[in-house]
Amino acid sequence: MRVSVTRKNIKFTPDSRRVVARYFMNGDERTQQMVGRIMILDEKQVLVTLEQTLREFARRHRNISSVFLKHCEKIKPLIVAMQIDYDAMSLNRKLLIGSYCTMEYAIESAAIFNPSIVEDFDQSGLGAGEKRVIISFRATGEGHISSIVFRRGILDKNNDLQIMKNGNQIDKAEIEHKTLFNKDRFLTKLYEMHTTDKYIDQIMQDLPDEFEFVVLKNIVNTALSDPSMRQERRTALEEIIWLANSFYDLQFNHDSDITERVIFPISDSESRGIEDARFVRFTDDDDSTRVMATYTAYNGHAILPKLISTEDFYTFRVMPLHGAGAQNKNLALFPRKIKGKYAMLSRIDGVNNYIMYSDRVTQWNTPILLQEPKYPWEFTQLGNCGSPLWTEEGWLVITHGVGTMRRYCIGASLFDLDDPSKEIGRLEEPLLSPLEDEREGYVPNVVYSCGAIIHNNSLVLPYAVSDYSSTYAVVDMTELLEALKKSK
Repeated sequence: MRVSVTRKNIKFTPDSRRVVARYFMNGDERTQQMVGRIMILDEKQVLVTLEQTLREFARRHRNISSVFLKHCEKIKPLIVAMQIDYDAMSLNRKLLIGSYCTMEYAIESAAIFNPSIVEDFDQSGLGAGEKRVIISFRATGEGHISSIVFRRGILDKNNDLQIMKNGNQIDKAEIEHKTLFNKDRFLTKLYEMHTTDKYIDQIMQDLPDEFEFVVLKNIVNTALSDPSMRQERRTALEEIIWLANSFYDLQFNHDSDITERVIFPISDSESRGIEDARFVRFTDDDDSTRVMATYTAYNGHAILPKLISTEDFYTFRVMPLHGAGAQNKNLALFPRKIKGKYAMLSRIDGVNNYIMYSDRVTQWNTPILLQEPKYPWEFTQLGNCGSPLWTEEGWLVITHGVGTMRRYCIGASLFDLDDPSKEIGRLEEPLLSPLEDEREGYVPNVVYSCGAIIHNNSLVLPYAVSDYSSTYAVVDMTELLEALKKSK
């Protein structure tokens, strides 16, 4: 039974005007040469050059002078090494140096894709049948570095989406890294990451059961200063540091609009991108709610599954996921506990769907095989397209399947509410396949989602179009559930 799908006439496309001010460092020697040239300028020349820069860029960024000062602070050791009295330098000279250590980066110039949608915390002032929603996207720019961006909108009684206008300036969060670590948990995660044991033991053996980040960093940096070190050991030591850097909190300014907040790669573990965040509104046993998301951190040669949590979209807590089940991509958290335990979908082998249960939201072990590719359109691999959705008939899981010519399609399955390892039904044919005008993009022949919601008895399904742009579709829930139950 084929289920009818209504594609809505709205499109989210890359916008190269959305830029963030990033730290730019051109190597120690060239940076010191640049600083030397600035030090020759007198204070009037410094002021004139700085004011010219501010006239060009101040309107494009919130408080750009504070960014310049932070970036100057980053190269303070290089300046001090030049026998320059850093503290005696004028503020304007520091700001000018910082401006040379700054570059604009267009966060979504290449693509805005892999969306997920959640209900906003604020549902006040709405009409009948309306719901305020927040949509997250994976945005990519130069070098295909991915970050998380947001849009806010209102779904009306017909499931038509009215999107808020984007803010004018991108806001990067203040960052606070975790400073104290439990040695046993830290070691366990390193072993899960397959970091070479002998190099772990050499570094960690003398650390206490609870150790400070700065102590670990000093030990590793001392070891890394050896120019004759073999690459295998250097990689292992770098992985130790980027794991420690992976725990942090983000705080955005309260005068920023949600469209101006970007979660940009912070730690070394995600230096090449934050990929495919699956946001879900989670309700705890005490009926408190928060929004959480799993995502994949990528540093160019290794991936690290991570969890992000927020109660207001201003403050975010970020931490790695642990355990034998916290491997590979495609993890998606259930929106509530099942029989007192957190539940998670995963694809640990890259091919099949699994389910896991845990007492801790960051610890995942003992994955249970849930689904294998069954139909030709999913023979290559099968995975989820976001967190399961609760219905009276069962847990609705939107899936993706990869078939011939690496074509991605979207499907659906239904599982028992009390025991989600029991499949009630599964669509034989895709719910959504790439149309002719959806086949072209950065990765052709792909439709993909990271999370849907149910509104007005309809599935509201945002999806990416060939890893370039995004749109959404609507499916009648009565028809979908009937098809799933008949498929059994």
